[in-house]
Amino acid sequence: MATKHNATLIRGDGTGPSLTDTVKDVFKGIGVDMNWEEVDAGEETMKKHGTPLPKNVLESIRRTKVALKGPITTPIGTGFRSVNVALRKELELYACLRPCKSYEGVRSRYNNIDLVIVRENTEDLYAGVEYENASKEAQSIISWAKDKIFPDANISIKPISKTGTQKIAHFAFKYAMKHNRKKVTAVTKANIMKFTDGLFYEVCREVAKNYPKIEYQERLVDNMSMQLVQKPEFYDVLVLPNLYGDIISDLAAGLVGGLGVAPGANHGDDLVLFEPVHG
Repeated sequence: MATKHNATLIRGDGTGPSLTDTVKDVFKGIGVDMNWEEVDAGEETMKKHGTPLPKNVLESIRRTKVALKGPITTPIGTGFRSVNVALRKELELYACLRPCKSYEGVRSRYNNIDLVIVRENTEDLYAGVEYENASKEAQSIISWAKDKIFPDANISIKPISKTGTQKIAHFAFKYAMKHNRKKVTAVTKANIMKFTDGLFYEVCREVAKNYPKIEYQERLVDNMSMQLVQKPEFYDVLVLPNLYGDIISDLAAGLVGGLGVAPGANHGDDLVLFEPVHG
């Protein structure tokens, strides 16, 4: 008798419900017996319940340990904060794994692409530590900066920790070992952000010493963007802080046909949330 698998299904909004219905049909078609716990999050849920991420969504994922999420709207510039970011923070899904692989029959300018993006999921500018100009916090930071920041600026904080970087670096190297990959490339802008991105490199170098069979190298994010367009075959597994990982994974998706064919998996220690790369 086939095993029935329990999983949370977040239907999403916009195209989300129709896409997740199609995914359910795919599971049936390949003979996988699923018990879906269907829950709602996002823009429509915000209108109904006053929050885009009700507690029952988090409770369901913690119970089933596995979730599949349809696309969820994130308002641009105003409105509620990203549900996707909130899920990663609340559930400690610290690693975002985004494979970008060429598929036969999918139109693209490139062939034989096989990249894996490993994106840190909880820190960096996506940590959500932001202050409007009128706040005491913003004014204090502006005063500390001593004329480096315009007095009418809003402020975002970019935290990069040794703890968070160790976790994502080990994840990247363990993935490379398990899947017979040859190389891990850390990508930052450490020539400019020497304390935050510099720490990311420093920690990755130390972690790399534990995996002598895997080649380790470093690239600056602007140069990496050019190199992925010119010679993507030179790269294998990329490990990046949150913001760069988001941007570079979209670029890599463009190499294989677009966001619609690029999957994403958000990993914690004992939970995983699967989603489309575009959110």
